[in-house]
Amino acid sequence: MRKLELVAALLAVVSASAFGQADPPSRVARLNFQQGPLSFRPAGVDDWAAAATNYPITTGDYLWADQGARAELHVGSTAIRMDQMTAISVLNLNDQIVQLSLTAGSLNVHIRNLGPDENFEVDTPNVSIMLLRAGDYRINADGDNSVTNLVVRAGNAEVTAGTAGAFNLQPGQSGQFAGVDSVSHDIGGAPPLDAFDGWTRDRDVREDRATMSARYVPREMVGYEDLDGYGRWVNVPPYGMVWQPTSVAVGWAPYHNGHWAWVDPYGWTWIDDAPWGFAPFHYGRWAFAGGMWIWAPGAVAMRPVYSPALVAFVGGGGIGVGVAAWFPLGPGEVYRPAYHVSDVYVRNVNIAYVSNVTVITNVQVNAVYMNQRVVGAVTVVPHDVFVGARPVAAAAVVVRPEMIASVRVSGFAPAIAPERVSVMASASVAVRTPPAVLVQRTVVVRTAPPPPPVAFAARQEAIRQNGGHPLDAAQVNTIRAAQPVHPAMVRPVNQPAPAGFGRTGNNATPQPAARPPQAPVRNDRPPTAQPVGRPVEQPRPVEQPRPAVQPPAESRPATEARPANEPHPAAETHPVEGHKEEPAKKGPPKKGDKTEKKER
Repeated sequence: MRKLELVAALLAVVSASAFGQADPPSRVARLNFQQGPLSFRPAGVDDWAAAATNYPITTGDYLWADQGARAELHVGSTAIRMDQMTAISVLNLNDQIVQLSLTAGSLNVHIRNLGPDENFEVDTPNVSIMLLRAGDYRINADGDNSVTNLVVRAGNAEVTAGTAGAFNLQPGQSGQFAGVDSVSHDIGGAPPLDAFDGWTRDRDVREDRATMSARYVPREMVGYEDLDGYGRWVNVPPYGMVWQPTSVAVGWAPYHNGHWAWVDPYGWTWIDDAPWGFAPFHYGRWAFAGGMWIWAPGAVAMRPVYSPALVAFVGGGGIGVGVAAWFPLGPGEVYRPAYHVSDVYVRNVNIAYVSNVTVITNVQVNAVYMNQRVVGAVTVVPHDVFVGARPVAAAAVVVRPEMIASVRVSGFAPAIAPERVSVMASASVAVRTPPAVLVQRTVVVRTAPPPPPVAFAARQEAIRQNGGHPLDAAQVNTIRAAQPVHPAMVRPVNQPAPAGFGRTGNNATPQPAARPPQAPVRNDRPPTAQPVGRPVEQPRPVEQPRPAVQPPAESRPATEARPANEPHPAAETHPVEGHKEEPAKKGPPKKGDKTEKKER
């Protein structure tokens, strides 16, 4: 009875207006490479599944790289790489911040570009790390002993360590931070590259070679780096420079080899099987020209807007009952999300591919779409294949051309409610899972993340009664208010740890791990890069005046970082004699400072 009352209350909630609706993020992280046993736990569920390449990672998701595993994610042009025995979760991912929880293991982060309004934060069990500039960073977390190590090979980072204050690390420096509330620090030179660093450099070099695709798509388009190796760029009037896949079978069509999954907050999402299968299925449009399928990426923009699947769904006209059917949108055709968005979002998600703004604002569904009658363009599968996240190609239903001619477009997402298997995005198989303590371990945060996601089981019936469409923010908050409170596994940097937090067996005091020997001091350190609005101030030297207009891609240039289109140089070590640095003294709180506001 209580469940029915809750659903009734949800459906009675008036959604926000088109202009007041909080839009979802315009970017996601893509799991673009994995080797070895990699496990995934989606937001809102407690079970683990095998990770799927090309899966979009969003706020609330977990990843675990077991023994012998490695993985790579991309958020725009930023690469995040996991070593074996590493546990991460996404605390927050939107247009302004990437915030990761690292409870154990090692990360290498290569930031190609960091905009003036963007932040990249990595939180461990005893410190919070803000990566301030484009560059290369190595972060190790030992939660059992409350020890975090940071290496800055290029760029600039700031570590906030409880009552110890904040510490700024320059290129060629490393720091070890041990303890919970009273954090000791040891600043020295960067150690030599190890096997994980070498693998990371090889992956960077591979990405640097994607120079052809970088001419026609922005590097912030997730998945661009795979296009050069699996296709070619050709000039096809009237579309201009388009990309053609060269590694597909005869009769291949877009959105045919892969499966569907339910990914919040976007709903039904296409997961393609091809190693290159991300950018061409979440950006741009497809066309059939000259007997081949070509992908038109659209106008180059600094940050394209991610879409879960750029298709139109069809039904009726004798195509069958209990099936799902769709075809790819073509150049100039408008995509209208089934999830709740503003009119501004609809414009932004289409403007790179539809130059006529009047067409974008016209809410009518097209009578005829260019790919609707292309032979092989419409894919049809049984309902249980669609909902069950099962491979589409193996279960596709052959439909006669005359049946396709009479179908009508029903929208841009099916009126099909997800099931639990839709969220897991894979069949139920045994996978390796991290020790429970790694998932339950609290991390120190500098930026307050959003509340934990509402369990899918609590939302499932409301989604069904919502026509199989994602719930809006008001509906989700109504469900959250009726659920037991589950505290987020985070604590602010200025909040003392609970008694016994971070202790090893027998309540022993954590001991810092041994550091590699350090080399002689160098005296050519660049000036400290201190962003505006940070909770701890540090003295800054006088800087040269900036130009009135900053180029977007160079708004935060890397300190000693290489140009984006040049391969990595040979590994360098910037020796600095190990020494202790005094933390910066805290000044008065700045306006808008998140940590100081929380204290007040």
